[in-house]
Amino acid sequence: MGIYEELEWRGLIKDVSDPSLREKLNAGGMTFYIGTDPTGDSLHIGHFSSFLISKRLADAGHHPILLVGGATGLIGDPKPNSERPMITYEQVQHNFECLKKQAQEIFGFKVVNNFDWIKDINTIDFLRDYGKYFNVTYMLNKDIIKRRLDEGISFTEFSYMILQALDFVHLNETYGCTLEVAGQDQWGNITSGIELARRKNGTELYGFTMPLLTKSDGTKFGKTNGKAIWLDKTKTSPYEMYQFFINAEDEKVIDYLKFLTFLTREEIEEIEAKQKAEPEKRLAQQTLAHEVIKFLHGEEAYQQALKISKALFSGDIKSLTKEEIQMGFNDLPLNEIEEGSLLVDVLIQVGLAKSKRESREFITNGAVLVNGDKCTDLTKTLTKAEAIGQTYIVIRRGKKLYALTQVK
Repeated sequence: MGIYEELEWRGLIKDVSDPSLREKLNAGGMTFYIGTDPTGDSLHIGHFSSFLISKRLADAGHHPILLVGGATGLIGDPKPNSERPMITYEQVQHNFECLKKQAQEIFGFKVVNNFDWIKDINTIDFLRDYGKYFNVTYMLNKDIIKRRLDEGISFTEFSYMILQALDFVHLNETYGCTLEVAGQDQWGNITSGIELARRKNGTELYGFTMPLLTKSDGTKFGKTNGKAIWLDKTKTSPYEMYQFFINAEDEKVIDYLKFLTFLTREEIEEIEAKQKAEPEKRLAQQTLAHEVIKFLHGEEAYQQALKISKALFSGDIKSLTKEEIQMGFNDLPLNEIEEGSLLVDVLIQVGLAKSKRESREFITNGAVLVNGDKCTDLTKTLTKAEAIGQTYIVIRRGKKLYALTQVK
């Protein structure tokens, strides 16, 4: 099976500019690029699913260029329903440096910045050398532009496709790049670059898009509770990433294995059969979490995430280190309490009880655990000596209500 057929099986090809691309991809040797704008200081899972294409193609003998758009990031790729807020030059440059470092660490490929070749183009040259090749009617027929016509679109965002087309031509002229790969929402920008190269230089370029990674309801995959799943482990810990993947939908998890891992067809089909036979074991979700976290952060990070998950499920809080407590309860507010505070009072302070009467009932009924140990003593006080890593005391009420405290 050639790389084109493998990408097809994985569901990673949606639009293709030319039927001959199948043969070219299978033959190897193409220089291609895939890009993102530095609108944030970290890549997220949505980027990861796209950027993995670069490794798949590299392994098949192609030559990747990763573009982080320091110039296009200042303009803003048109959103389907609203204008993007402008970000400062300083913020874009900071984000570029962060994304460049991250992309090189994860993928190890060449990273370029389109600010380097766009910053010195003056307005007259831009209009004469590029603008004259774009027919406004042609631009208006692009899907993303048509969707914005009713709400309105600024000339700035309207011009974005010219800049992306310019990028493709520049990378072709400078590095011999003949292929652009992107998400399906970039199809109009890809074809604009192909058209610009043909009209300006008589050069034949190619492109294909990937379907966006979505949940079963059609919303983008990669957020939990409104928060993006970042590849930077200081923004999304391996434990949080583990929880995200372990809760993936049964009806979509096999698609995610195809998109986000390098498991073979035989391996994925075997997992799919076992998942259908015993869905309660969540083998597919476990495998997905393992493969992605191992690729991004290493086996040790995955094992630590697994340890935290098992400890919280079993209530074995004391087996965790201070750092693991921080990861496991990252979404909880940290409550400072005084040395020697009565547990009865602390339950009210941290929101696990509404009154002293209710607090006493919870304790005497055995519903309260301190660092995993059941406590029925109404005179129980909390001290730094029992804090995990001399820092944290974890209080649980019932099966799912937690509070994180720190003794002053």
